[in-house]
Amino acid sequence: MAQAEIGIIGGSGLYQMEGLTQARWVRLATPFGKPSDAFRVGVLEGRRVAFLARHGRGHLITPSEINYRANIYAMKKLGVEQILSVSAVGSLREDYRPMEMALPLQFFDRTRGRISTFFGGGIVAHVGFSDPICAAVVDALEAACADANVVAHRGGTYVCMEGPAFSTKAESNTYRSWGMDVIGMTNLQEAKLAREAELCYATLAMVTDYDCWHPEHAAVTVDQIIDYLNRNVKNAQKILRSAVHHLPTERSCKCGHALAHAILTERSKISPQVKKRLGLLVGKYLK
Repeated sequence: MAQAEIGIIGGSGLYQMEGLTQARWVRLATPFGKPSDAFRVGVLEGRRVAFLARHGRGHLITPSEINYRANIYAMKKLGVEQILSVSAVGSLREDYRPMEMALPLQFFDRTRGRISTFFGGGIVAHVGFSDPICAAVVDALEAACADANVVAHRGGTYVCMEGPAFSTKAESNTYRSWGMDVIGMTNLQEAKLAREAELCYATLAMVTDYDCWHPEHAAVTVDQIIDYLNRNVKNAQKILRSAVHHLPTERSCKCGHALAHAILTERSKISPQVKKRLGLLVGKYLK
C-alpha cells in the first residue's frame, strides 16, 4: 500500500516540512544505493506527503554527490505520483529579483558526467523530454504563490551547472546571452529521472541572488545567499502547503505513461537481473 501520494524535495535551507501531522521517519534501500536522507512521511493539507532533504539534514551532500536515482526511485517506492521540488537559484534577469519565485518550464544541462537515467546495463529506453515540467504541478505552484502573495515568474529556463563553485562572470554573461533565466545546480537530473519513473515534477525556484553578472551584485557570497534563503524558506513553506491543496487528486497528464513507447530493448533479451532492478518502473510494460 502506498505510503505517500505527493513528494516534496527540499533544497538549500529547506531541511524539514512544517505542518506534517502523523509524521514518521522512513528509511529506504534502493537498487541504486541510499537516498540523501530518511523520508519524513505524514499528512499535509489532508494529503499523504513524503518529504526529503536533498542535501541531507545539516547540508552534508554537494549537488554533484547527490544520489538522484536513489532519491527518485525511493519516491516511486513510497507511492508518490507528483513531486514538488524546491531549489535555490541565481537570477539571470533583472526582473527576477531576490525573494521572488521562478517556476521554470525548461531546463538546460551544463553538468558533467552525472547519472541522469535509470536505464542502461541491458535495457534501453528513450523518454520524451521536450516539456520536462508537468503543467498540472506548475499550475498548483502558481496558484499557491498567489495564495501566499509571493511574486512568481512562470516560464523560462533553468540552466543546471555543475558547481559547487558559483559561475564566473564570463559564464554568467554567456548564459544570459543564450536567454537563460535562472541558474541552479540540482534540478535537471531530478526532472529527467522523475519522467523516467513516470512521476509528475515541477520546480519552485527560490531566487536568492543575481548570480555575478549584475554590476551592483558582482560577487555572490554564501552569507548573502543564506540570508535570502532563510527569508525565502518561510515563503516556500507557505507555498508548498497551499500547492499540496491545489494538486489534482487524479492525474490526467501524460507523465504517468512516459515509458509506454520508450523501451526499445527486445523483451526477450531483458535479463531477470534487469527486470528485478527496474521492475518497479517497467514491470507493467514487460508482462
